[in-house]
Amino acid sequence: MKIEVFADAEAVARKAATLIAAEARAAVAARGRFVMAVSGGHTPWLMLRALTQEEVPWNAVHIVQVDERIAPAGDPDRNLTHLRESLLEHAPLSPERIHPMPVESPDLEAACAQYALTLQAIAGSPPVLDLVHLGLGPDGHTASLVPGDPVQNI
Repeated sequence: MKIEVFADAEAVARKAATLIAAEARAAVAARGRFVMAVSGGHTPWLMLRALTQEEVPWNAVHIVQVDERIAPAGDPDRNLTHLRESLLEHAPLSPERIHPMPVESPDLEAACAQYALTLQAIAGSPPVLDLVHLGLGPDGHTASLVPGDPVQNI
């Protein structure tokens, strides 16, 4: 295992973006597509903005979500809002290549089944993702799995 230490979050984001861009190019060369899952939070948003400065085969990239909050479209609490702002405003990525979790559905169980089908359509059955980028909160949480959150006790 190789451990690298960087000066700040921006430097980490730039290094991650460089590594992810290389993985994207390799996956597209090998399989014709690159499927990346991203979580919400500041760590992924910094990396996504840095990724827009890299050489990425955007026409073969699919972005799926690791986690999402149940909130209306465009809500600042939605990870999708920040995902779109980070990528669509700065990279030549088609909006159809971002595959949001359907959290606006009144039937969330059916929405989960629908998202599973979306993942299968993009990444095969069972779905195989090329890369999953998880953020890391200041308290060490990832993927909205915040320590002490009562929703985890359900």
